[in-house]
Amino acid sequence: MNVLGISCYYHDSAACLYQGDRPVAAAHEERFTRKKHDQDFPTHAIEYCLQEGGIEKSDLDAVVFYDKPLRKFERILLTYLATFPRGYSSFRRAMPLWVKDKIFIPKKIQNSLGYKKSILFAQHHQSHAASAFLVSPFERAAIVTVDGVGEWTTSAIGRGEGNQVSLLKETRFPHSLGLLYTAFTYFLGFKVNSAEYKVMGLAPYGEPRFADKIREHLIDLKADGSFRLDMKYFNYHRGLTMTGKKFERMLGVPRRRAEDSLDQVHKDLAASVQEVTEDAVLAMVRHAHEMTGERALCMAGGVALNCVANGRVVREGPFDELFVQPAAGDAGGSLGAAAFAVHSVLGVPRDYVMEHAYLGPSYSDDQVRTVLDGYGVPYEELEKEELVRRTAQAVADQKIIGWFQGRMEFGPRALGSRSILADPRNPENQNRVNLAIKFRESFRPFAPVILEERASEYFELDRPSPFMLLVSQVRSDRRTIPSVTHVDGSARIQTVNREHNGLYYDLIEEFDRQTGCPILINTSFNVRGEPIVCTPDDAFRCFMRTHMNILVMGSFYVEKENMPPVGKLLGELEEFELD
Repeated sequence: MNVLGISCYYHDSAACLYQGDRPVAAAHEERFTRKKHDQDFPTHAIEYCLQEGGIEKSDLDAVVFYDKPLRKFERILLTYLATFPRGYSSFRRAMPLWVKDKIFIPKKIQNSLGYKKSILFAQHHQSHAASAFLVSPFERAAIVTVDGVGEWTTSAIGRGEGNQVSLLKETRFPHSLGLLYTAFTYFLGFKVNSAEYKVMGLAPYGEPRFADKIREHLIDLKADGSFRLDMKYFNYHRGLTMTGKKFERMLGVPRRRAEDSLDQVHKDLAASVQEVTEDAVLAMVRHAHEMTGERALCMAGGVALNCVANGRVVREGPFDELFVQPAAGDAGGSLGAAAFAVHSVLGVPRDYVMEHAYLGPSYSDDQVRTVLDGYGVPYEELEKEELVRRTAQAVADQKIIGWFQGRMEFGPRALGSRSILADPRNPENQNRVNLAIKFRESFRPFAPVILEERASEYFELDRPSPFMLLVSQVRSDRRTIPSVTHVDGSARIQTVNREHNGLYYDLIEEFDRQTGCPILINTSFNVRGEPIVCTPDDAFRCFMRTHMNILVMGSFYVEKENMPPVGKLLGELEEFELD
């Protein structure tokens, strides 16, 4: 059985192919088009999934879309009517895209795939719920989904049991925890639906002195996790901006422009909305426990990528177990839609647990060699043991490594296939990698990747964190890793084991053997404003345009020393591509 799940036209397009009872391929469209958060129909991601699955378009048994466009269109029309005439400018901008593409999803799918069978549609939060529960290790669990908005739903509490997911309670637009957080993202001068993680990273530098104002004026949060926003302070339901002058006057702070300095007041605003968001998530989680009586919890939706909130759910929540799917945002809706069709509609028994996120494309040593030879650069081809030894030694010698191995990750985090690695013991490496490698803000924290069996030695963490979606404190007697210890003493942790992480695990183990430290800095292999690299060509170009020292792709070890200038390499071969 071949079932294709598709998500697109809002924030981050993706495709996922299920064969039998499990996903065999999943990828974001942005990785192929090199357009950050590409929202367009995921043509390239679909082509990859079919190729990875070894099938043609005609072999598909079902195609599932991750939400219901007509219901979403109904919400948009009714919202514009309710806010007329203030929403007219936004209406004029939104309608051409809806009329051109978004309403006619079935026709778009049929034309793109030559697919003549019926197309299935899941509800948006149904897809989120399925994406978390149906690939989780639990036979039954409570489910909490929180994001900006789907059709009408913005957050939901549900239950999963066996093959089925059911949503028991919902919050409806315009009242949205995700959009509250996005409103502050906008107000702080960051990019909407893209840079919310910057607000999370900025928050520990501030004090939540605006939290009471937010609770008093913006959100009425009840003990059961239900809430309402005071919409007079927001513009997202009727205009082209998230907030307006009333929002500014209430806070007593002008909106920051992107080019303005980041002052203490901005850090305090970030800390404040982060605290309120965490409190709201915890209230929902506690109510989900009261409603369902389950011992395990699954979470999805864009807000479930807030790993600081997830850390509090682990520490303070009533559940014994937590599972957050690595592509918890809308891209993961493609996986959820496919899983829902396979298990809940078609009744295929569940026998798959998502223990890793390596569902993207991989490239052979022959393909890597073709790229390197095409650029005419010197390289060494090394056996596995020597590759690991040399790379670990280079990290210990304070080299910055571009690490490109195996299948690309599904989800927004680099988890050891498309990563930049460095020594966490060197306090200079946070600024060094942020400014000279990633070209991004210096306050942005880096994640530690640690051998799973050693995690509790360094962090106040009692469980694996394979998807880098939990934050915990660094133990006070282990503050020897300053480049991955945030200003508040916390860290966003990835744990690895040999079964699922292979060469990546071996590298960290070798670094531990050489230095006594079982941890590396891990950040995504890209620069600010670009998607994570996908192909060897993407990786080589990124490597040459930054101050990374060494590129390790497959079996190949490339040192930047003694290379021709970047302009000569990349300029003369601008048209070179990997077949």
